[in-house]
Amino acid sequence: MGRDITTALEPHEIARIRGGRRATVTVAVLELHLRGAVGAGRAGTMQAAGPADGRIRAPLTRAVHASLYRPAGLRQLLDRQGVRTALAELGRELTAAGLLRGFPPGRTRAARRLMKELSDRHPLPARRSGLSAEDKLLLVAVHGDAALTALAPRFAREAGLVGRGGTTERELRQSWGGGGGGGFGCGTV
Repeated sequence: MGRDITTALEPHEIARIRGGRRATVTVAVLELHLRGAVGAGRAGTMQAAGPADGRIRAPLTRAVHASLYRPAGLRQLLDRQGVRTALAELGRELTAAGLLRGFPPGRTRAARRLMKELSDRHPLPARRSGLSAEDKLLLVAVHGDAALTALAPRFAREAGLVGRGGTTERELRQSWGGGGGGGFGCGTV
């Protein structure tokens, strides 16, 4: 990552620490949607809706866009090779930075402290108007489904990101892979 990770995390990195793999991919999908590169498909799926612009630098976000060459639900997207590889690399980087533990999987004390600070500094707004795309991504990364359904309700529902099978909150350790922490849900960090 080449920087002081504790002061310059990207939204998808924050989401990985807070909510694991699903939350990370959800933030990447939302970023692509806000840039017009991904839209909702049929029956709770997502699909590429245009090219990813040159400002998208994160390997995970590029992998998500490339993996949506055909429509996919969140679970299918998590299983696509490019996304799995990018998620694994991100997990290794956050572990090397001291924010995730490999065994037992979880957040480090520094990561828990960081998430508390971010949550305190960036509370959910009463209204969604006037927020930039970057603000929306950060809020969804920090607050999960509560922010997603407040800031992008139609897309979240139509793309299958929330609701039955689409939650970004930690329900079972097996659902997000190693390296995210215990059973913290939205607002409990």
